[in-house]
Amino acid sequence: MNRVDLKPFKVAATLAATGVAAGLLIGAAGAVIGVRALRRTRRKYDLQGKVVLITGSSRGLGLALAEEFATKGSRIVICAREQEELSRARAQLEQLGAEVLDLVCDVSDRESVQRLIEQVRQRFGEIDVLVNNAGIISVGPYEEQKLEDFEAAMNVNFWGVVNTTLAVMPEMKRRRSGRIVNITSIGGKVSVPHLLPYSCAKFAAVAFSEGLRAEISREGVVVTTVVPGLMRTGSYLNADFKGKHKAEFGWFSMGSTTPLTAIAAHRAARQIVDATISGTAELIITWQAELLARLHGLFPGLVTDILALVNRTLPTADGGDTTKRKGWESESALTRSPLTALGRWAAQRYNERPATL
Repeated sequence: MNRVDLKPFKVAATLAATGVAAGLLIGAAGAVIGVRALRRTRRKYDLQGKVVLITGSSRGLGLALAEEFATKGSRIVICAREQEELSRARAQLEQLGAEVLDLVCDVSDRESVQRLIEQVRQRFGEIDVLVNNAGIISVGPYEEQKLEDFEAAMNVNFWGVVNTTLAVMPEMKRRRSGRIVNITSIGGKVSVPHLLPYSCAKFAAVAFSEGLRAEISREGVVVTTVVPGLMRTGSYLNADFKGKHKAEFGWFSMGSTTPLTAIAAHRAARQIVDATISGTAELIITWQAELLARLHGLFPGLVTDILALVNRTLPTADGGDTTKRKGWESESALTRSPLTALGRWAAQRYNERPATL
């Protein structure tokens, strides 16, 4: 008897099964996308009269967010560690007609956070929207970073997010309503050279935010993870620099101030408020950050090797000088040039410019 060659039939069956599987996957993906779109429609959140607490909001992006939420008719609570900065920010917001409460708080301190929440309740009642924006950044090669720099970054950029979130969660769960918006960073998706303590803390914040959204959504509370790239907020003047201070501040200020690399603060704030209203899961701000995050997701090793090449162009360690200086203490002819004019304007506009300058 002649044997029947079954190989073509096996190939055909495999191809058919593959086609069916692909069709099921595409159908499932389409269903998920449809459900998510429907949920976003249902989750539209009216901010009129809502109490919005924004941490780290005396200046920079936090102040820009306070202004944007104020345009939606929200009652604004701003907090930071310095009363003088808060007072200037409150006056700026009140000129827009906003109802504002300013409170001193260190988000890395649980007791300070609890006092903050109690003070807000006494004035406005329960908190409807929490925006975790407070953050610090230390720029410089790893050799110049002390253990204390890593601890400080974790205390503010990670534990600060956890402390405030857990403080407002019980009331939001009880009402089955609320918004939590966590401002992380592209540094929480891709670890960038000379920002190691910052990136470590931001990676942790991203993990907390994404995991919390998955767990808490059934309680009616919506968590949004915001992943900004570089923004023109003027905050580069108040960042901490170590090692070759002027050289470090030079490359960092260029990236933080030019239109080619950084988005205007008000545009970033508008996107974040829109994401809060719609209940978006993740918002990546700037096409550069989007591209970097996607490439890293597909080719993590390649991106890391490219960043290693980038690192060769950055300043080397300064022989063990771990002195920390603010950006405004590290100015040079380059950083005072017209190239950073937009950054200096943003610093003035968003309360970042030190009184000494």
